[in-house]
Amino acid sequence: MVISWNAARRVRLKPCHLPVSRSSPRTDLAVEARELALREGRIRGVDEEREEHEGVVIRRVRVSTQVAARRLGKRKGTYITIEAPGLRRRDFDLEDRLTCIVAEELKRLLPERAETALVIGLGNEHVTADALGPMVVNRLFVTRHLFSYMPEVLGGGEGYRSIAALAPGVLGLTGIETSEIVLGVVERLKPDVVLAVDALAARSLERLHRTIQLSDAGIQPGAGVGNHRKAIDQETLGVPVLAIGVPTVVDAATIASDAIELVFRELGRQVPGNAANRLLDQLTSQEKWQLVREVLEPVDQNLVVAPKEVDEFMENVAYLLAKSMNVALHPAMTFEDADLVTH
Repeated sequence: MVISWNAARRVRLKPCHLPVSRSSPRTDLAVEARELALREGRIRGVDEEREEHEGVVIRRVRVSTQVAARRLGKRKGTYITIEAPGLRRRDFDLEDRLTCIVAEELKRLLPERAETALVIGLGNEHVTADALGPMVVNRLFVTRHLFSYMPEVLGGGEGYRSIAALAPGVLGLTGIETSEIVLGVVERLKPDVVLAVDALAARSLERLHRTIQLSDAGIQPGAGVGNHRKAIDQETLGVPVLAIGVPTVVDAATIASDAIELVFRELGRQVPGNAANRLLDQLTSQEKWQLVREVLEPVDQNLVVAPKEVDEFMENVAYLLAKSMNVALHPAMTFEDADLVTH
């Protein structure tokens, strides 16, 4: 544990103890899964579009076949990744642009004629890096009760959807599978669509706290850190499920593996043809990662890390997502209105 903590401190990261997959470098991001799979050759049934807007890159990955879904480890559907390197810095202009982009992309994913929606805030509110879902739910403008008891607040309801929100907690605290809680609420409320918000795990440090992913394929809570729970998707709930997430943690073995790769690359530049580099070149990226995982296992096999500014970042990105969702879910709401109702 001392070695892992010192390594985390040198790269200015905080350790977070969550279960981690031990067989492969996991990621919740479809773009990363596609990049990893492409190293083994072209993938049929996966298409990607890319566009750029003032420092913001939008990548749309569409997984259209079951074979492609198995290769990527992602369900069939559309995955929209919004990458903004400046998101880790407090840039108000960038945050305003991102709010607009996320709102517009979310509007495109919402089913037509969806009049009611249930928002699920997944994660553990007692663990900062895993608290994104509950933090977003706490900032939403929920309206289901207003339609019944205070319709005048909504001006008759024109241009507003009936929105309910729930943070169901995690299995370790409730003793109930999240999917069971959500299914019970869905059966009672019968929403037209469910939106699930969750913290994600990334494969690359470059995407940590700089990426937002939207998807119409549902979500499997905890998949990115090897803590597999039952999926929350259209198959299990019977209604369309949109997933919204931000990568907040990365596996410690990934950091160590990437660092070793950089060290040996520099060593190869300074001392060409050395034996250590020749040995490393014979290993695939997966084999290198697995080697690091086996070395770290006696120290701490369940270590993931988050940037040290995670507390401030989570507050900022939760507000950004909640504001975007408020605008996307309520057609009559302007961004100025959203500033007033987003807590």
